[in-house]
Amino acid sequence: MSTGITNKPSSRTVAETVDRLESLVVSQGMTIFARIDQSAAAETVGLTLRPTQLLLFGDPRTGTPAMDAHPSLAMDLPLKALAWQDESGQVWLSYNSPQFLQERHGLPEGAFGAVDTLIDKALA
Repeated sequence: MSTGITNKPSSRTVAETVDRLESLVVSQGMTIFARIDQSAAAETVGLTLRPTQLLLFGDPRTGTPAMDAHPSLAMDLPLKALAWQDESGQVWLSYNSPQFLQERHGLPEGAFGAVDTLIDKALA
């Protein structure tokens, strides 16, 4: 059974990967709702975590009508992208696949298709 998570490799550090995605999101007129440095949060309580950052982003102009039509969608919006480093040092950018979101919330075909394009641009 698929988890609905898409993992794509990045040739940059976690911070650089999130910086690049954040810049693209803003250039598209979208909103950054939060950027959470989870490894930095771990340090505040004396724990260590490989570099891990979560970016929450979206566009209320498109997300609001979608949530109005499909209220359960609010569980997955705003969109999230997680940049993380594995034990070998490889950085990954992970996000909910558009197909997973479509099936989970009964959305029309093609909903959130632009997410793949945005992620691919950030990783280019």
